[in-house]
Amino acid sequence: MNGRERILGRVRRALADVPPDDRPYEEAVPRDYLREHGQRTVEETVELLAENLADYRAVVHRSEVDRLPALIGRLLAERGSREVLVPAGLPPEWTAAADAVRIDDRAADTPQRLDRVDSVVTGCAVAVAETGTIVLDGSPDQGRRRISLVPDHHICVVRVPDQVVSSVPQALERLDPARPSTWISGPSATSDIELDRVEGVHGPRTLEVILLG
Repeated sequence: MNGRERILGRVRRALADVPPDDRPYEEAVPRDYLREHGQRTVEETVELLAENLADYRAVVHRSEVDRLPALIGRLLAERGSREVLVPAGLPPEWTAAADAVRIDDRAADTPQRLDRVDSVVTGCAVAVAETGTIVLDGSPDQGRRRISLVPDHHICVVRVPDQVVSSVPQALERLDPARPSTWISGPSATSDIELDRVEGVHGPRTLEVILLG
């Protein structure tokens, strides 16, 4: 058996529980890893998420549904945003109180056009409390991946407790593996050069998360 056959054999064994075209693989890889570290109440899980988001330098806000438009409007005004980019499926009432011009996400928009947009508002697919991570999966209220990467200011709305889980394994169980996902832990940052932290390199410099519920 050569190296190629060994590698392909390992791939087949790893995918034994995934039937492609009804062709069975040899054996499944056990996925019995830990789903949660300790037992937490819903309130404790949400508090942990807020704490870890802040630890990653995201700005955390809390809001009830009826106060959300006013909060988003205030955050955009404080930012001085003249244009706000929104995905096609974002509830229109979320930005109803904003003075900024609402710009719909379009496939024809160039990176240069997106770079001129002041802010973007999206929903999310799931949020992971233990890591302070928000996951976008391209659903209608989240839009294309690029709209959360190019504008310098991102407001992300997380519905609590429905979209909050404790751990990464629990998040993976909720996500469709066929959809592209973007995992966000705080604003974009790097310390590659002399360990000096620089924000806004590969995504927004400012991330504001609204815990809605």
